[in-house]
Amino acid sequence: MMSICKGKIVLVIGGARSGKSSFALKSADSKTGKKAYIATAQAFDTEMEERIKRHKNERPDDWATLEEPLNIAYALGEAVNKYDVVLIDCLTLWLSNLMHAGRDVDAEIDRFVNFLKDPELRPDKYELFLVSNEVGMGIVPENRLSRQFRDFAGVLNQKIAQVADEVYLMAAGIATKIK
Repeated sequence: MMSICKGKIVLVIGGARSGKSSFALKSADSKTGKKAYIATAQAFDTEMEERIKRHKNERPDDWATLEEPLNIAYALGEAVNKYDVVLIDCLTLWLSNLMHAGRDVDAEIDRFVNFLKDPELRPDKYELFLVSNEVGMGIVPENRLSRQFRDFAGVLNQKIAQVADEVYLMAAGIATKIK
C-alpha cells in the first residue's frame, strides 16, 4: 500500500467496483487517531440497502459513521475538530443526491470546493480521504439526465483534484498515484 502523509486531502477515483472504497478505507484505517466516515448513500431500494450494510460491515468498530446525503461541507465542518481521519464516500452519490433533490449542483460543488480551500479548514491535524467515481471514460450516455450527471461528475472530480494533495486512480483493484 502506498504511504499517505498526515495533513493531506487525498482523492481516490475509479470506476464501479474498481476497489476505490476499499483502498481509501484501508489507507485511512492505517492512520492513528479517531476516525469518522461520512456516508452519502441513501437506501432507496433493497439493493442499495445491501450495499450500505456491506460498507458498514467493512468498517472497523472504532469508526464513527456520520450519514449526510446533501450537506457534506457541514458534516465535514463538524468532523474536523473531533476526528483525526475523515473519509467521505462517495462524492458522486452526493452529486446524485443533489440532482435528485433539485439543488443547484454547480453552486453546491463550488461551496464544497471553497470549503476545502479555506486555510482555516485545510487539514493540518487531520487527514481527509475523498472517494469519487470516474464516469467519463465510457460511452456518451443516451439520455439528457445521464449526460448531465456525467458532466457534473467530471467537473466535480477536476475541481476536487485541483485542491487535493494526492490523487489515486483505481483500476482492477490497483491504485496508481496520478498526483
